[in-house]
Amino acid sequence: MTEATGQRELPLAFPEGGQDRLPLLPARMINEFVYCPRLAYLEWVQGEWADSADTVEGRLVHRRTEAESGSLPEAEAVEEGMRIHARSVSLASEQLGVVARLDLIEGEGGLVRPVDYKRGRRPHVERSAFLPERVQLGLQILLLREHGYRCEEGVLYFAESRERVIVRMDEELEAAVLSAVHGLRLLAASGRIPPPLEDSPKCPRCSLVSICLPDEVAWLRHGRIEPRPLAVGQTDALPLIVQDPRARIARSGETLEVTVEGERIAVARLAELSQLVLFGAAQLTTPALQELMRREIPVSWHTQGGWFLGHTVGTGHRNVEVRAHQWRQSADPAFCLRFARGLVAAKIRNARTLLRRNWRGAEAPEELLGALERDRRDAEAAPDMTALLGIEGLAARRYFEGFAGCLAAGAVAAGGFSWEGRNRRPPTDPLNALLSFAYAMLVRVWTVQLSAVGLDAYRGFYHQPRYGRPALALDMMEPFRPLVADSAVLMAVNNGEVGEGDFLRRAGAVALTPSGRKAIIAAFERRLEQEITHPIFGYRLSYRRLFEVQARLLGRFLAGEIPEFPHITPR
Repeated sequence: MTEATGQRELPLAFPEGGQDRLPLLPARMINEFVYCPRLAYLEWVQGEWADSADTVEGRLVHRRTEAESGSLPEAEAVEEGMRIHARSVSLASEQLGVVARLDLIEGEGGLVRPVDYKRGRRPHVERSAFLPERVQLGLQILLLREHGYRCEEGVLYFAESRERVIVRMDEELEAAVLSAVHGLRLLAASGRIPPPLEDSPKCPRCSLVSICLPDEVAWLRHGRIEPRPLAVGQTDALPLIVQDPRARIARSGETLEVTVEGERIAVARLAELSQLVLFGAAQLTTPALQELMRREIPVSWHTQGGWFLGHTVGTGHRNVEVRAHQWRQSADPAFCLRFARGLVAAKIRNARTLLRRNWRGAEAPEELLGALERDRRDAEAAPDMTALLGIEGLAARRYFEGFAGCLAAGAVAAGGFSWEGRNRRPPTDPLNALLSFAYAMLVRVWTVQLSAVGLDAYRGFYHQPRYGRPALALDMMEPFRPLVADSAVLMAVNNGEVGEGDFLRRAGAVALTPSGRKAIIAAFERRLEQEITHPIFGYRLSYRRLFEVQARLLGRFLAGEIPEFPHITPR
């Protein structure tokens, strides 16, 4: 029933037969739909999932019921006085198009009732249970009835307080169950994600809050509610980077062991691993790779010199919708130009900020900073992609002409660094070798991050797609070249972390030695872990977590949920 009109909702019947029939709706998704339609859409339609303390605790509560015990006889075979006690029973309804796993079914004769286990304590609310839990239990009652059993009530068992709450089936609850089933199916068929809850107390404890981004989306759409600092949950997971070509990486229980010529040199717990990064011909065993794919931990592959080759994941993200939005928008020249203007303008502004913050001269380079500011304004008004490329090239030349002004004189002299401007493929001096290596690592980070949220890293808006070129990763890294990669290089050089002995010079080209790569990798990873204040939302987060927020907001922007993409430009 709708509150405004009192009219009964029209049900969306479950289609029968056919190769393209819809999958059965899990009862748990019905619970999520009543709790928050957006949460149900994210999990069921877009295939999103993230654990929280509550979800882990819930699995522990259900662990006892997961192993089947007892048997549920056919309803026609139940005799008078027969005791029924069956755990972990799966029932489906072709009529409703739903499926459920019942924790426990108990009863005598043909009269049964389902028992649904819940974490936590019994809530002190009306009817001693919230509506989502009562609807999920009501659906189980309907399933038992459809299979021929007499069922008038169910039980919610709250594990922490060890209390049972009786839920009786009445017309009101049955109507709520059917409304939720039809509502979720209609929502899934619509292809439109519901708007986020605004300033809801449900959001902070939601396991998908870092995926849903309710406060951030609401702020970017309406600007009414200041985002709470809950965008990305804390995690201790970090990448394992192996650059010795003789290394062998194998699984040992819950860890990965790195050995070189039979000697163990490192051990990493799988639970604390965000990704595995391999340089050169390092060997990864099949059992280790299978376990990494099972856990959705990506493996990144680089040449010995640092060139990013690609990455390996499991089955990949199931969110087809976000890729459909991405490909549709990438075919729109007007959209691509609009998005590219923002990327280039943000990159130029961040390059200007790096020079202003790190300038080592007696006086600030006001003329250079003014020219870059004019370039930024020109980028925002570029009439086409060709003009934008020209503006970006001009701004890059100005920026790199002034880059030497950010180098400490003592570090330059001690390390034998010189700077005559940006060059690459191959780099001809140590500074360019460092920059090229840092950019390769930034491409890797963005490629993995975009794939992790369901986007296609190879279909961009500014960079044109080419064979083996992660165009979208190149797009998204543009504003972060000065903020992360260039900053890490400056930090490593000015702090004396790299020196003349960290480079190889051959036939006019310069490459990093293993010690040089180790030093710049350490500086790059430290930079990713450095926290900043988000220039729009105001809370603190690391660059590593900022990349995830940006990737997810890009998906929201491509789907039309937010009007503009929020480029990051710290002051």
